[in-house]
Parts: sequence; C-alpha cells; structure tokens
Amino acid sequence: MRIATAHTYDNTIAILTRRQAELAAQQERVSTGLRVQKASDDPVAATLAETAANRLARTTADMRALEASRASLQQAESGLKESGDLIQRVRDLLVTAGNATFTDAEREDVAKQLEGLREQLIAVANRKDNAGRTLYGGLGGTSTPFVDLYGPSGNGVQFDGQRGQAAAGNSSLPQALDGDAIWMRVPQGNGTFTLDLPVGNTGNVSTTMGNVTNAAALTGNDYDISFAEVGGVMQYTVTNATTGTPVPGHVGQPYVANKTIEFDGMSLELRGTPAAGDRVELRPVTTTTDIFSVVQNAVDALRYNGPNESAYHTQAMARAMTEVDAGHDRVLAARGRAGEWLNRADSLNAQMEDGSIALKTENARLVELDPIKGLSDLQTQQLGLEAAIKTYAQVQRLSLFQVIN
Repeated sequence: MRIATAHTYDNTIAILTRRQAELAAQQERVSTGLRVQKASDDPVAATLAETAANRLARTTADMRALEASRASLQQAESGLKESGDLIQRVRDLLVTAGNATFTDAEREDVAKQLEGLREQLIAVANRKDNAGRTLYGGLGGTSTPFVDLYGPSGNGVQFDGQRGQAAAGNSSLPQALDGDAIWMRVPQGNGTFTLDLPVGNTGNVSTTMGNVTNAAALTGNDYDISFAEVGGVMQYTVTNATTGTPVPGHVGQPYVANKTIEFDGMSLELRGTPAAGDRVELRPVTTTTDIFSVVQNAVDALRYNGPNESAYHTQAMARAMTEVDAGHDRVLAARGRAGEWLNRADSLNAQMEDGSIALKTENARLVELDPIKGLSDLQTQQLGLEAAIKTYAQVQRLSLFQVIN
C-alpha cells in the first residue's frame, strides 16, 4: 500500500496542532489553578463539586443568619443585665424606704426615684436591636410591646406583643425574647398567698410574707386574722373567710408580738401592736403581677397618708421587696438562658466553620489542579511539542529529488 507524502505531512500537522491545543489547555489550567473548568473536563468531579458548592452556599447563609441572631441576643442579654441592675436599685430604695423615721418628704423623694426607675425599666423592655426589631416582643405583633397605661383610667403596663418565643434550631437561634414571661409573670406575695392590711386598721400590726409549711394541707381559701381586746388582753382569731368558720386552735388566742402562727399548711409572723378591730387579710394567689406594677404599688404605698400609716408602709415595703426579688429572679433566669444561647451560637458557628472548611477542601480536591503536577505536565508537553516540531522540520526536508541531485 502506498502512502502519499502529502498524507504523511497532513497527519503530522494534525498531531502537532493537537499537541499545541493540549499545551494551551494545560497552560490555562496552570494559570487558573483549576483542573476542571467545565463539566466535560471531568463529569463526575464537576457534579460532586457543584453539590459541595451548593452546600457551602447554604452553610454560608446559615452562618450569616446565626451571626444576626447572635448580635440580637447579645443586645438582649445586655438589656437584661441593665434591667437586673435597675431592679437591684429598686430594692435598695425599698430597703431605705422601710426606715420608720422617714418623713413624708423623704418618702416622697424615694417615690420619685422609684418612678424614674420604673420608666427606665419600661424603656429597656421596649429596646430594639440594630435592625430595628424589638428584643423582647416575643413572636412579634407590635413595635412597642410594653405600653404604659397607668393612670386614673388605666391598668398599668400592658404587653401588646405576641407571647411565646421562637424555638432554637440546628443552625438558628431566637432573635427576640418573650418579654411577657420575663417581666409580666411575677408571682404575687410569696407565690402561694398574700398578706395585706385593710386601710381601716388603726393599730400598728404587720406581718411577714409567710411561708408554706405543708403544701398538702393548703385549702386555697381566704382567711382573715382579726384582733379583739377581751378583759384587757389583746387576742387574735383566724377565720376561714371562704367557709365562714374559725380555724381550730386559733380562736381567741392571746396575741404575742413576733410570734409565728401556723394553720392549714401556712405560717406567718405577727408583728407590732394591733388595735381592737384590726384585721390581716390572707388571700391565695390566683394570678401573677408584673414588675412595673410592683414598683408602682410601692410608690403608691409610700404616698399613703392615713390611719396605721407606719404599719401600712412596713407591710407594703415587705411585700414589694418579696415580689421584686421574685421579678429579679425571672430576669436573671432569662439572662442565663440568653447566655446559654450565646454559648450555643459559638458552638454552632465553630461547627459551621469546620463544615465550611471541609466543603472548601472537598471542592478544591475535585476541581483544583495540583500545582507541582500541573507544572510538570506542562513542561513535559512543552518538551514533547518542541521535539515533535524539530523532528518534523528534519523529516520534511527528506526528498527523492535531493538524492537525485
């Protein structure tokens, strides 16, 4: 079979052209650092790399959302710290106001300070984050979740947000806390019952806030402790106001100041000097109060001027301090929860960063070029092409006519 010289030349030129194209492709790989630049370069690697890139994009988006949540939580935690400090200042003022030697002017000064702290507490509760979202609005509903309606026709602070709180996810955290649960669910009295003095009392009797000694013995009924002078001796009687029956063992008993009495699973200490006809009202707790009402009730009590003024102030301050302590505990609990979430945010962020690094590594393994191998292959192809060109230059000069001449 005869092979024409022209055919051999054409075939050699095609090979040289292909090698030049391969060299150009290798040069592009080396310059870009990518082994797979299009799906046809390596279909399997290109598919896996696309999957890794999509997962990396989702992880990046989750990290941005997590960072936004963390920023809001940090501001919320800071606000709770400020709220706790304000409540502590309220308590300090309540302790000061309990001074029996205070004049009306001095009590009024404390009342004004308490009003200022109450306003600051409301401002903290309505605080927003850098994006303009309320930090304590729960599940949303309004830009000002805490509305102060205190006044002759109002009923204190009202929560206009939506109660509840978004649950933490595998890659997200709440951006707002449930302010209703933090400030609007403060237990009244000792949490089980309250002890109050009617304004009609004329003596100086007061009580502690009481304790539960036997939860199983609690009746949930109303009780009145009344005082009467019999034969020159002051006596007390405990009556179940719900049933209208006296409590056995507490009928016409001699009154002893600072003595603890116990009945139906409850105990309390009577203090001061009662007058005949005075009464102490014990009522079961059926609802909660809020920290703003607690402060306002203390302000109103400090401004009370009337019979049994001293005992009324003492009783009101004792109850206010008990409820302030309970409210402070709720703020501290919420702050602790926010701190736990911030720790979780750090943990989630570290996990996402590790995952992001793994995905970037996987993507690089699939599509990026090994620089050492790439340069080696480029040099090999360059040498091969140069050798082929030199060989072709020598071969194309071979001709029968040159031999004949």
